[in-house]
Amino acid sequence: MRSTLLETQHDIAPTIARVGLGIVMFPHGAQKVLSWFGGPGFVGTIGFLHGMLHIPTAIAVLDPIAEFAGAVALIIGLLSRVAAFGTVCVMLTAVSLVHYSNGFFMNWSGQQKGEGFEFHLLAMALALIVLVKGGGAWSVDRALTAEGARTGGSPASSAF
Repeated sequence: MRSTLLETQHDIAPTIARVGLGIVMFPHGAQKVLSWFGGPGFVGTIGFLHGMLHIPTAIAVLDPIAEFAGAVALIIGLLSRVAAFGTVCVMLTAVSLVHYSNGFFMNWSGQQKGEGFEFHLLAMALALIVLVKGGGAWSVDRALTAEGARTGGSPASSAF
């Protein structure tokens, strides 16, 4: 069965964008879901997003899930476009509610009241590559929709 949601070419460029974005997003998601790397964990994240930023509870629950599960999905290339879309939504929300007022630049010198939004723009740019091109080479998406699957051969045999 062909799926335009999963379909992708054997192209290394979206693979680089997908894996790079997934690796960078994973620690952030792990902070929000597992309390790793000094993070608040799932309940703490929802409490902050809902209580401090007044984000509706349903959306506050989706944020850490999108960051954590989305990062894992990007790394392995499973539902890459869905994971990339989730990342774009998280980044847009972060910029609009928190980082925009701090300006463009990160807070390297400690002179700003918070971090700017340059990181978020880079993350969104990588995610948009994946949205447009799919998961690329060496992705589960590619293995599920590869040329072999369309011609009756084994999908995995032509995916990588």
